[in-house]
Amino acid sequence: MTSGLWERVLEGVWVTIQLLVLSALLATAVSFVVGIARTHRLWIVRFLAGFYTEVFRGTSALVMIFWVFFVLPPAFGWQLVPLWAGTLALSLTYGAYGSEIVRGALAAVDPAQREGGIALSFTPWQRMRLILLPQAVPEMIPPFSNLLIELLKGTALVSVMGMGDLAFSANLVRLALQESAEIYTYVLLIYFAIAFLLTRSMRGLERKLKAGVGKAPRKKAAAVRVPEGSGVS
Repeated sequence: MTSGLWERVLEGVWVTIQLLVLSALLATAVSFVVGIARTHRLWIVRFLAGFYTEVFRGTSALVMIFWVFFVLPPAFGWQLVPLWAGTLALSLTYGAYGSEIVRGALAAVDPAQREGGIALSFTPWQRMRLILLPQAVPEMIPPFSNLLIELLKGTALVSVMGMGDLAFSANLVRLALQESAEIYTYVLLIYFAIAFLLTRSMRGLERKLKAGVGKAPRKKAAAVRVPEGSGVS
């Protein structure tokens, strides 16, 4: 490929990374808000959170992108730029999957931990912040890592809006070169490289969060000196 075509591909990589970072941040926020709401003591909060989860898990991310970019603007009289439309659609869709990860991790915490917080007169928010989340978050990292990789692959869907991501740029280069095997081999390798870096980063984060969890602090044995002539051997 010529330098101009490589520049087009690199621009697509940058757009994909921007979309991935923005969508991941918003999807994480959605996951924790909805996931914690799924464990709320009020049934109406649990119902609304569950309704959101079922709707967005049960619909296609591609169709959601169509809705956000093509259907909603005429209905409300505004138009989102492709980057923010893709970010919103992907984060709402993958946030629904993430909310189940959060809910499951919170439910897996030993009930005795909750009872201990109640015995200490902690408020529900204090129990969540000081007891439940510190134990649940490390267990969320492996499934969140898988979800992040799925989100990376899902970013290719925004090409239907004409957004210049990696998939869209690769298609333009393919049309220019009339060569599919070469360009799509490069694209596969680029997606794999990004996914590999994400996986390694998430594993490092998991090790950091789990360091010291469930381990009792080490106690140094104090050396006891016996006075001479005390008769103690």
